[in-house]
Amino acid sequence: MKTLVKGGVIVTDGHSFVGSVVINDDIIENILEGIIEPRGTYDKVIEASGCFVLPGVIDEHVHFREPGLERKADIESESRAAAFGGVTSYFEMPNTNPQTTTIEALNDKFALAKQKSHVNYSFFFGATNDNQEEFAKLDYHRIPGIKLFMGSSTGNMLVDRREVLERIFEKAQMPIMTHCEDTDIINCNMSKAKTQWGEDPSVEHHPWIRSEKACYESTKLAVSLARKYNARLHVAHVSTAKELEFFGHDSNITGEAVIAHLLYSDADYNTLGTRIKCNPAIKTLNDRDELRKALSDGRITTVGTDHAPHEWADKQGGCAKAASGMPMVQFSLPAMLELVDNGILTIERMVELMCHAPARLFEVNKRGFIQKGYKADIVVVKPDMPWTVDKDIIQSKCKWSPLEGHTFNWKVTHTICNGHVVLDNGLFDSDYRGEELTFR
Repeated sequence: MKTLVKGGVIVTDGHSFVGSVVINDDIIENILEGIIEPRGTYDKVIEASGCFVLPGVIDEHVHFREPGLERKADIESESRAAAFGGVTSYFEMPNTNPQTTTIEALNDKFALAKQKSHVNYSFFFGATNDNQEEFAKLDYHRIPGIKLFMGSSTGNMLVDRREVLERIFEKAQMPIMTHCEDTDIINCNMSKAKTQWGEDPSVEHHPWIRSEKACYESTKLAVSLARKYNARLHVAHVSTAKELEFFGHDSNITGEAVIAHLLYSDADYNTLGTRIKCNPAIKTLNDRDELRKALSDGRITTVGTDHAPHEWADKQGGCAKAASGMPMVQFSLPAMLELVDNGILTIERMVELMCHAPARLFEVNKRGFIQKGYKADIVVVKPDMPWTVDKDIIQSKCKWSPLEGHTFNWKVTHTICNGHVVLDNGLFDSDYRGEELTFR
């Protein structure tokens, strides 16, 4: 099967140029620069004139809820949402039911994804207080790393004993991705908040409870342990300006920003309420703006979503009762392109953050770039094609989004996964299944 993506602006490796991409089965066979008529016969031609041709997005941080929480979401529905958003690969998190903290649970997830995932997939292995012996059994070519919750988490996944943290940072021979919030600080703040504002404080108090200090102190500890053991540390969902001081100096210590903290500030609780309740909390306008600056100056290395769907009923209440998390995987690329339009960063830098850097940081084999010999994971996006988010558009099983009513200027027209056109101008191939990712 030969496919031609013809005449678009190709963005890869820090450069943008008009050209065409030749795909042979699942591999990028050639990249032709300039406005030329490619020779040969093609089974499918995608006319990309007036569009931008990008590597497929690698979302390094999603919660697809399966197994055990399928009422919220499942691998089929959320990987479909990913495909609609130009995301061709994802790394899913371990706090499902059962948790991905044993080799058996990890293998079961791979089996589920092989049956159900519309795009490419892998899974983080979760650290607990007592499973470090499992690390030696992991196949490092199959997974991106170890996920460590150094803050509030479900079940037994909170790891806050110093001796265990030391052991994890010492033994992990792959990237450690941390959720950094100090649980003692949060619990103390919640107790004070309940005394002052009642048993379920209103959501605008969320960033006071899950505070800057809670994030900073936990990140500070993670960084100190990484330095002590020369471990590779990637701090998930950095949410404060203060934490940014830890990044941009050491290639072994990197930070992720997620879409919610780049789009919103605490002023938005007034209109969006618990729709934007997430952990860590969305904080001040200054925090948001500093995170935006850090996208371009090297302090932030990757952008993910922390895609975390809940049923709408679960989002009712305040700081104590409403669930934290929101569905974002379908809208991350249009949202980042909007930041490009607003002059926050260049499109080349956006591609670095969402495609190249995740592939490089986690050593994904032959993906994340438009290069000869690489897997043909490609997304075509068209500017000046307005569309508005509504419930009918939302592919996630939960069927709500904090972006409902928002009009985007960029539209994903084609998502190509392993050379297969899974999304073609709104037509979705529900029969297609992605591949298990491999790592160097």
